[in-house]
Amino acid sequence: MNNEGYQKYYVPDQSPWPLVGAIALFFIALGAGFFVIDMSKDQSGWGGYMLLFGIAILFVMLYGWFKNVVDESMAGLYSPQMDRSFKQGMSWFIVSEIMFFAALIGALFYARFIAVPWLGGASNNEMTGAILWPGFEAVWPLLTTPGGTETQAMGWGLPAINTVILVVSSITLHFAHTGLEQNKRSQLTGMLAITLILGMIFLCLQGYEYVHAYRDLGLRFDSGVYGNTFFLLTGFHGMHVLLGALILFFVLMRVIKGHFTPEKHFAFQAGAWYWHFVDVVWLIVFCLVYVL
Repeated sequence: MNNEGYQKYYVPDQSPWPLVGAIALFFIALGAGFFVIDMSKDQSGWGGYMLLFGIAILFVMLYGWFKNVVDESMAGLYSPQMDRSFKQGMSWFIVSEIMFFAALIGALFYARFIAVPWLGGASNNEMTGAILWPGFEAVWPLLTTPGGTETQAMGWGLPAINTVILVVSSITLHFAHTGLEQNKRSQLTGMLAITLILGMIFLCLQGYEYVHAYRDLGLRFDSGVYGNTFFLLTGFHGMHVLLGALILFFVLMRVIKGHFTPEKHFAFQAGAWYWHFVDVVWLIVFCLVYVL
């Protein structure tokens, strides 16, 4: 058989990191659930400790797994076919994330344009509101639930600042990519560091926004469908920003060590794709949750 045109394809050894990652996600999910329950009851419990434990395991998994992949790449074990596989994998991962946020946005649209108007008597359903919740006003944001729970709407002043921060971070990341393609290492390092700093500022401001929502506005998970959709959309987006910042941090460490060339830098590209995706999602979330 003529093997001309065939390329080697590196198959890594068995790895413990998928199992470690699954354990980390288990403790994160369980701890986050108990932590929210504890907060709603204004009491302390094990939820917060379980959440921190899961996050710590996740950091260990990310460091170990990323290190293995970096060592394999720097050893020259990856062929062009392997690089294409990486690109396809990252592309499909982003597609799955698009579907994830599409489901959350779909839930928001269902609550806003179907469920809440239906409770208010829309679609020939006047008897529901008249009998079950007389005086209920089906307006969005739903600041008073049919059960009488009241809250306040979140303003869009601080989120608008966060929007500007994320848009600027995409611009600085683009200049970092340009610096890499032109082999301008100082521009690459500086712009990438600025992008990472802007991402951390975004997360800090979002944390401040959550504290303000809980303490001052009474906007909580138990504040009805408005509070639920608000924290689900913005919270999951914040988690994605954190993950993107972690990816960029590892990329920055590799840049400082002299990794990547203008011809071979997919790890940087993958991080940039993800960061730009997160920015686009935020623009949609900002418009749907805060503005409209």
